[in-house]
Amino acid sequence: MRLPVTPPAAPAHPAPAHLLMTADSVGGVWTYALDLAQELAAGGLRVTLAVLGPSPQDDQTAAARAIPGLELIDTGLPLDWMAEDPAAIRRGAEALGALARRLEVDLVHLNSPALAADAGFTVPVVGVCHSCLATWWATLRGGPLPGDFLWRIEVLARGYRACDALAAPSAAFAQATAAAYGLPQPVVVRNGRRPPGGEPCGRERFVFTAGRLWDDGKNIATLDAAAALLKVPVVAAGSLEGPGGNRRTLRHAAALGRLDTASVAAWLARAPVFASAALYEPFGLTVLEAAQAGCALVLSDIATFRELWDGAALFVEPRDSAALAAAIRHLLDDPRKAGRLGEAARLKAGRYGMESMASGMRSLYRSVLERHTPTPSRKEAVA
Repeated sequence: MRLPVTPPAAPAHPAPAHLLMTADSVGGVWTYALDLAQELAAGGLRVTLAVLGPSPQDDQTAAARAIPGLELIDTGLPLDWMAEDPAAIRRGAEALGALARRLEVDLVHLNSPALAADAGFTVPVVGVCHSCLATWWATLRGGPLPGDFLWRIEVLARGYRACDALAAPSAAFAQATAAAYGLPQPVVVRNGRRPPGGEPCGRERFVFTAGRLWDDGKNIATLDAAAALLKVPVVAAGSLEGPGGNRRTLRHAAALGRLDTASVAAWLARAPVFASAALYEPFGLTVLEAAQAGCALVLSDIATFRELWDGAALFVEPRDSAALAAAIRHLLDDPRKAGRLGEAARLKAGRYGMESMASGMRSLYRSVLERHTPTPSRKEAVA
């Protein structure tokens, strides 16, 4: 196992010419993968995006097809956390390894690192730790793990150790991952988003949130309870039903369902306050989008949000619906303060841009390529 603790400072190493990256269409990994692929392709890198799990929605496919230099392949292979048994993950890994060899790629970027161990990759592999069942369970449940989780965590641990390097989107999650799996701390490469164009619309009097509402880690129940204490609409975008059939019901907040990127941006441009009561959040792309739009942030007081947004948000205990409602009410009743906090969030969001994310990943790619033994089949790298 070769896991660097910090990325190299100098970009003097070779760069890959063709990158194979995995993605899924279920949550934030899709947004991350598409944004990163677009930035890398714009820099001259050929990128093949292999989709695992459910097929992308039409708007997702259209967005991917619109990126020059990006090839999209809907593999039909299972996601590791949706697979029925270890054999299904092994078969998926073997198929992905065969795809990498057929495409003659120079490097593999796995957003599903569980696939690394059994794929038989002949090129370097970078795994990105977006989330995992071990850290999710430790945060939300605690105690002994259920049997269905145990084998999945064991498969992921093998995958992590098979990667040439690991990255995580926040220091808090990098530390949690290292502790959960007994690994050296992954390299921290924070996620980024491209700020929306245009000016915000006139701010209206409502609260907005977005994400995988079906996931217990997002803790939509606390925000829904807070909505009952507010005299303004609380609007939630995102699916209430997960791919495994688990479902959430909102009694007080208004559910919009899944929205495309443009629709979410339109809501953020009008919302004075964005709220998230998440209990488990390795990064939080929708929070970044809200900050880029100049929304005032009311966030749960968890390590990730403190790391990323301290000084630019109001923080509340994640399960305290009354405190959450009070913080939201305070900002809605004081538009000037909400505006100042929104501007602070927007300025801090400048640290988490596309260029910074892509630069960090390129450095990591160069690092593993430099340490990988060249083979006669390796293509000439491009800068």
